[in-house]
Amino acid sequence: MESQPYPSAHFLPTTKKEMDLLGWDQADVILFSGDAYIDHPSFGTAVIGRLLERLGLRVAIVPQPNWRDDLRDFKKLGLPRMFFAVTAGVMDSMINRYTANKRLRSQDAYTPDGRSDMRPDRAVTIYSNILKELYPDIPLIIGGVEASLRRVSHYDYWSDSLHKTILAGTNADLLVYGMGELPITRVVREMQNGKTIAEMCHVPQTAFLAGKDNVPENSFKDEIRLFSHEECLEDRLKQAKNFRIVEEQSNALHASRILQDVDNKTLVVNPPFPPMTEEEIDASFDLPYTRLPHPKYKNKHIAAYEMIKFSVNLHRGCFGGCAFCTISAHQGKFIASRSKESILREVGKITEMPGFKGYISDLGGPSANMYKMQGKDLSVCEKCRRPSCIHPGICPNLNTNHAPLLDIYRSVDNLPMVKKSFIGSGIRYDMLLHRGKDESANKAAEEYTKELIVNHVSGRLKVAPEHTADRTLNVMRKPSFGLFYQFKKIFDAENNKQNLNQQLIPYFISSHPGCTEEDMAELAAITKNLNFKLEQIQDFTPSPMTLATEIYYTGYHPYSLEKVYTAKSSSQKESQRQFFFWYDKNNRKKLIAELKRLNRADLIDKLYQKVK
Repeated sequence: MESQPYPSAHFLPTTKKEMDLLGWDQADVILFSGDAYIDHPSFGTAVIGRLLERLGLRVAIVPQPNWRDDLRDFKKLGLPRMFFAVTAGVMDSMINRYTANKRLRSQDAYTPDGRSDMRPDRAVTIYSNILKELYPDIPLIIGGVEASLRRVSHYDYWSDSLHKTILAGTNADLLVYGMGELPITRVVREMQNGKTIAEMCHVPQTAFLAGKDNVPENSFKDEIRLFSHEECLEDRLKQAKNFRIVEEQSNALHASRILQDVDNKTLVVNPPFPPMTEEEIDASFDLPYTRLPHPKYKNKHIAAYEMIKFSVNLHRGCFGGCAFCTISAHQGKFIASRSKESILREVGKITEMPGFKGYISDLGGPSANMYKMQGKDLSVCEKCRRPSCIHPGICPNLNTNHAPLLDIYRSVDNLPMVKKSFIGSGIRYDMLLHRGKDESANKAAEEYTKELIVNHVSGRLKVAPEHTADRTLNVMRKPSFGLFYQFKKIFDAENNKQNLNQQLIPYFISSHPGCTEEDMAELAAITKNLNFKLEQIQDFTPSPMTLATEIYYTGYHPYSLEKVYTAKSSSQKESQRQFFFWYDKNNRKKLIAELKRLNRADLIDKLYQKVK
């Protein structure tokens, strides 16, 4: 039966009734998601759904199925003709549901009215096991952030243990990691040509389990075998060594196939696709999204949607390589930028949305100022194994020209329906301060900085120094705090010059690997001297597949194999966190005693003006 695309004004169906209205007797693919269904390019379920629709498939979505009752949500749409697909949603479900202290969050930003009970812990595993129990013969594909970050042996903070690949616990037939458009397109095309998922051993950016004696022949350039899961359980140093390989291969232009034995099987992780071309990423953002939550959520507030509904994502990928961040593990370090035309088309659609009052809330990305940036000589990038292009210093081969981004800002602001555009994403100020051999790029950086401060700050500009101690910053793969001083000086001067009253909002992390209590005490004194009472702060949360998490779990830095101190116990974490709140009178006596214990009486004077 040939599938007929339906008008873009329609949402993808979520009920049997909606399928009937479209004249469908069966869907080709049924997607299960831990998030509410928001038909917008910022939400992966909508992206993959619309992509599959463009490929000629009938696609239905089951958002936030009830996993506690008689499982009717898993049965209501019947069987798909091709496969089930499962994602936890935009975030890893454990990070979504729990704080750094492992307490349940009271609000879920991706759920109507913030309800916190609409998705299970480890959503991909729960949904997958239910589907495999009910329909063992129907192919199952898992993807999204949760599956992507858990594709190999990984430390799980919430159980405080090393977990096997998520494939082992889900019985899924295939895992798609990273941004899913290219691999899922290849999978569908091969299925349409008569292949089964079991036969798809060579699709890039996928992973699967094979019998130890039945590993498919490698069709890629090279192959690397990791230490087995069992070996990593016995020796944490081996887990640290594994991580380095996985991180390097995740960010390589010509990566190797990765194998890892687990139980009596072998995990096969095929290398990723090359970064998306401009044409490919434009095609994804140009899909016919309604840009709205499904009508079933009428009169309900979905915080994540409210935050992004008038924003535009300019690119994917981030070459910062920050130790605590999952972006490079999921999106990669190479930037895939949209065309100016695609961006302006999306802005045009936003101006027609209900409630739009002329203000674009964000023209951004994983990092706001990396648009159109890549290696000047890609042959150098092809050999590079650096996880970050800007740490410990900015690569001389990196094109850091902000001129294309300036053009975007000005072109958007020139549109008749746009009063002003703001930058809500984080800014890499180290790139704004960088001065290389290209004078035109240097000039563009200065021009961009002024343009940003004068025209694109909505009262507050977010930046992320993360810490003040160079030793900790080096572990974080962040620049020296001295650069923050420089940027703040420029920011304050421009505000004074323009008679603006804008705030610089720095983000900081406590208890990060490499950070000591004394480092936090110095952070308190330094930020106090800058007249900051810190608001945007958090304890380090170990997320799967990040450098910082591997250090936290193994005790070793995967690249140097040196031991690194990390605060782990509740008391150690609280001892660090309390320095964020030096100004709280209730903390004063305790902090003075703590500073004396640390032999840092000099900081008492700096924080409390010669308290005796």
